[in-house]
Amino acid sequence: MKIFKFPILNRFKNSLCLLVVFSLFSGYSYAQDVTSGIDSTSVKVGAQITYKIEVEVDSTKLVVFPEGQTFSPLEMIHSYPVDTTKLDDKFNLIKKYGLTQFDSGHYTIPVQKIVIGDKTFQTDSLKVEIRDIVVDSTKQGLYDIKPYIQVEKINNNWWKLPLYILLGLLIVGGLLYWFIWRKKPLTEEEEIALLPPYERAKLALQKLDESQFLVQEEIKEYYSELTLVLRKYLDEKVYDRALESTTDELISRLELLREGNQIDFSKATIKNIESILKRADLVKFAKSAPDIALAEMDKQTIASEIDHVKEVLPEPDEEEKLLNQQYKEEQERKKKRKKIIISVAAGIGLLALIFAGFAFKYGFNYTKDTLLGHDTKQLLEGQWVTSSYGIPPVKITTPEVLMRLESPVPDELKEKIQITKFGFGTMLDDFSVNVTTQKSAPEQNQQTQQQGGQQPQQNEGVDLNEASERAIKQFELNKVTDITVKQEAFTTPNGAKGLKTFGNGHIPVGNSDNYVSGHYIMLHFTGQNVLQEIIITWKNDDVYAEEMAERIVNSIELNKAE
Repeated sequence: MKIFKFPILNRFKNSLCLLVVFSLFSGYSYAQDVTSGIDSTSVKVGAQITYKIEVEVDSTKLVVFPEGQTFSPLEMIHSYPVDTTKLDDKFNLIKKYGLTQFDSGHYTIPVQKIVIGDKTFQTDSLKVEIRDIVVDSTKQGLYDIKPYIQVEKINNNWWKLPLYILLGLLIVGGLLYWFIWRKKPLTEEEEIALLPPYERAKLALQKLDESQFLVQEEIKEYYSELTLVLRKYLDEKVYDRALESTTDELISRLELLREGNQIDFSKATIKNIESILKRADLVKFAKSAPDIALAEMDKQTIASEIDHVKEVLPEPDEEEKLLNQQYKEEQERKKKRKKIIISVAAGIGLLALIFAGFAFKYGFNYTKDTLLGHDTKQLLEGQWVTSSYGIPPVKITTPEVLMRLESPVPDELKEKIQITKFGFGTMLDDFSVNVTTQKSAPEQNQQTQQQGGQQPQQNEGVDLNEASERAIKQFELNKVTDITVKQEAFTTPNGAKGLKTFGNGHIPVGNSDNYVSGHYIMLHFTGQNVLQEIIITWKNDDVYAEEMAERIVNSIELNKAE
């Protein structure tokens, strides 16, 4: 058989092979552009895993690495800067991330996307194991959680508050002294105003001489000032409407005073005054212009007539002097009263400002209670006492030392039951705490006896619910009404287990028919022939008492009898 060769078919096969090889090589080269990995596939809880992405690119391509929490369920705790190295004409970029997880188990780090130029590449997902931390209890003992310890807050800036208040008081006091109480130096006008009318008039004429009215030929202004000096003097000493009266009205009044023998004016005095006043009217209203010599002569005439008026004025009698003195004293009292009112108002304003500032920072009620006083707030912020009461002891922290209270036991039970009771306040007070320990002899198994608010009984295996019910009944015997009851298990910081009973009710006010809302907390514990009871009561809507109750409850520890 003869075999024929086809050149075209052979060339096609060769081209196809080359294309496949090129494609495989191309895919392989792209796959080498991005690689990823982790430094460990198994770590302990909370340990760090370093995740690395390596990219090889030329210098013209932009690379964008993952940002943010894209590694969930693992948490990224640190993103390291990109490490860049150059290899020939390419750059090798290495980006590292710190990852962790706080729960044990097997996790998968998801696929991460890297953008290189206009193309997006993806890394492979990776599996990691987070292992528990193994504790060898044979070498390391286990201990109970330690109880809370009350630590007093140390305020190193306590001095700032009184310093700010003192500065505010000093500033306000200084302002009040400077503007209100300080004896200010008198101005020239005030000194002139304090002079008697005659001295003021003579001084005004002297200043008129020193003026430049006549030099500048300002005749109208000159006569206006001249007649004003005369009218002011007459207004204060002769006729109290001289300033607003016309010339004719004023002259008529002076004539009446002369004719009535009230003031011994001479006719020449009245005539001179009339002549000058009318000349001044002509100057002011008719634009008359007397020469300077006449103007100076008129000034001298006015000065002379003021002297004549002073001479003929009657001397004030003792009654007038007394009235003047009383008037001056009344004016002084008014000035002083005004100063006091301003000072008191400023003080009240300062206090209101201080109160508003503290109310804004600490709250209105807290600031009010601090300034006005509040019994339970003082107890809360006072020196607390930690002590043990009863046998076996109940260790408790209270705002005051608990006093031993009488709890009588019938004679026939004294050898079988022992009751110790300590307390602070009563149910009728704003706040009260009572600690009672009832200890029975071993042979006292069944007998019960209501005694002093406590129910003596065999305590071995006692039902704490029954103990709580007896305490509630004792509340009812004390006329507490509308009692709500809630119960829950309770454990002290040192591990003693008991029953917590709490709620509210209406407490009587003294011996009246009035009631106030109140709260209570009862804690009951039982042991070998022992029943221990702690009862706390307080009035409603008292945040300080509520905080005290919580603090007391958290401080309770029960110790075994030795």
